[in-house]
This record gives sequence, C-alpha cells and structure tokens, in this order.
Amino acid sequence: MVSRPAAGGVVVDAIENDPRTFGERVASARRRGGMSQADLATALGKSESWVSQVERDILAVERISVLHALADALGASILELKPEAGLDAAPAPERFAELELLRLTLTGHPAPDVLGDGGAGPSLSADEVRGRVDAVWGLADASMVADASEALAGLLPDLERAVRTTTGHQQKELLHLLGRTYEAAATCLARYGEADAAWLAADRALAAAERSRQPLGVFAAQLRMAHAFVALDQLEQAEHVVAASVTALSPLASGDAATPESQSLLGATYLAQAVIGARSGDRSTARGAVKQARSLAARVGDDRNDFNTEFGPTTVELQAISTAVDLGDAGEALELADALDVGSLSPERRSRLHIDLARAHAQRRRTADALTALLAAEDEAPEYVAGSEAARATVRDLLSLAGRRPPNALAGLARRIGVAN
Repeated sequence: MVSRPAAGGVVVDAIENDPRTFGERVASARRRGGMSQADLATALGKSESWVSQVERDILAVERISVLHALADALGASILELKPEAGLDAAPAPERFAELELLRLTLTGHPAPDVLGDGGAGPSLSADEVRGRVDAVWGLADASMVADASEALAGLLPDLERAVRTTTGHQQKELLHLLGRTYEAAATCLARYGEADAAWLAADRALAAAERSRQPLGVFAAQLRMAHAFVALDQLEQAEHVVAASVTALSPLASGDAATPESQSLLGATYLAQAVIGARSGDRSTARGAVKQARSLAARVGDDRNDFNTEFGPTTVELQAISTAVDLGDAGEALELADALDVGSLSPERRSRLHIDLARAHAQRRRTADALTALLAAEDEAPEYVAGSEAARATVRDLLSLAGRRPPNALAGLARRIGVAN
C-alpha cells in the first residue's frame, strides 16, 4: 500500500491501521489539546454527558456536520478521528431539481407582482385550494419529494397572491391554508437536506397561522421549525422552540379546554424534544419526553393525523425506538419494534422505522439483518432513503464491516443513495 500524506502530517496508512475505536481517538485528541470534557462540550454546544458517551463509544457520531464540528473543536482532521468517513464517503446524492425550484419559490418577496397599482391576484376560494393542499401533504407523507416540491412551487405563489387580494373570512381561511402549505414545504425541505430553507418555510408558516388567528396552527409551525433546527444540528435553538411550545401548549391540552388536536400537537412536540435530547446525549430529557408523549397518546386514544403529525400510540413507539437507537440501546429498540403494528402509518414513517432497525442491527454487527431492514426501507420510500443521512451512515458502516467484497445488494444500495463502495 502506498502511503499518502494526510492533514497535519498524519500518514493515511498509520490511521487506517490504528486499532483504537472512534471514542478512544476523540479522547486522545482532546487530551492532546489540553481540553477537559467540559471544555469540549462547551466548544460544541453539547452536554458534558454527550462527550462522555461519545468517548466511551456509547453514542455514535454519524452526521457529517457533527463530525466536522468535532474535528474543528479538537484541532484534528476528520480522517484522524474516523478514517472510514474520509476514505469511503461519497458526495451526497444529487439534489432533486424540484427542491431547487422550491428554494427559488421561497426566495425574495412571495408575491411581488401584486405590489403597486397594476397587481392582481388569482380569484381563488378556500374550497378550491383545500384539495390542492391536502394533495401536497399526501405526496409529502408518501415521501414523493419531487412531486410534492413541484406542486408546492406552483401552489405557494397562487396562495400568496390570493391572500393579498381577499379580505374578511375568505382571507382568514386562505391564510390558514397558506400556513399548512408552508408547513408541507418545511417538512419536505428538512427531510431532504435543505434545512436552511426549511427554517424559512416554517417561519412563514408561523406568520400565516398567526394572521389566521389559529393558535394551534402557530404551534404546528413551531414544530416544523424545531425539526429544521434539528436538521441544521442547531440543537440549542431547537430546544428553545420546543420548550416554549410545551409551556404555552400544556394549558390548552389539559382540563376541560383540552381537545384531541391540542393533545396531539403537544404530544408531537414532546417527541421532538425526545429527538433533541437523544441527539444531545441527554438520556433523562429524551426518556422523560417519550414518557410525556406516551401519556398524551393514551389520552388521545387512536392514531390521528391532526396537523399532519400522525400522532398517536404507534408514533410514540416509533420515536421510542429511534430514541433508544440514538442512545445506543439497540436491544431495547429491537424489543419495542417486535410489538409494533405500523400498518396504518405513512410510507415515510414505515421507512424511518426500517432505517432505525438497520441502525440497531448495525450496532450489534448483525450486517445481514441491517441490510434487510435498509432494503425494506427503500421499498417503502426510495426517495426518503436517498435523502437520509442516517441511511447513508448505516450503509457506510456495513461497507466497512463487509471489507473488500460487500454483498451485491449492499453495493447496489450504496450506489443508489450516493455512498462509495
């Protein structure tokens, strides 16, 4: 093997042959830089518990953005910390052209042609638009990102013009639909790696919901914003949004004033808090949020889809599985999955479950089971898998475990989602 110089004078051969685990490399680089775990946690905006779990290889660092931040804080190269990331990682799959069209739709004033004296918007009624909004959400829930993005790029300008040329009750109804449409845009964009644009779409959803005088719509938009911050790895901002929503929503979801809609939104917000806690390595927050969501799901009863949250007992267990995987508790995740019936869920939710199961199997080095789960996820929602960093990270792990001759099915999946073989 030919030695190639790596960043900082480190030789690639030496790095590839380093027997230490990822956590041990992180701890070594931290000590070499004279940093404590608390120092590193502060530099990353994480908890000291998160750093401790990473160094003990309890918590995996799978996202490239977090790996970059960790390497920068330690003054190390990514290759030094995680050789397989530097040597095997391929560029992300080509962005969907329709997502770029949706980004452009969000750029600048949403309806400049209605400004001034000559502008006029389309004559749209809420009844006409409602079917288009429901159709867009159907595409988003089915992870048909290209179709959903194309539909959104046409619907959003029509709605923006319409709300500027109507008044009274009709305008209020159109604003409500505009908020729902921006929520769908935020969901699609966050799901497929366009988190900065998702943040913008969620902010516009929030403004439209407030103008329509529908408080629950505001909380739904805040939920999309929290997911955008999670996708951006801005966990402190995500927690700020979620905590504010929990405080304001809790009185609406309790006592005589409670409705299934408010309880579903609060439950979905707790699930977002579980994601944030798990990603931060905060086991107490993550598990406490899942417990709160379970309690609300029991009160709601059946699986619902208020504000397109798909909240209910099944969704809570899905998040409990994902939380367990994020915390390194693969056995717990697999046990929870054995008792779960997901037949009523959207293809995207089922695909997410299969990816989480693949991650759990990979943690236990059960490569065949992990590959089977990933292929099942692709069958459910191929576009979702193609845009999922968790799926790509798991494929990279499986390729590393397989060595020089990965199974044909694994090699094919790697090519399809943009991971080098």
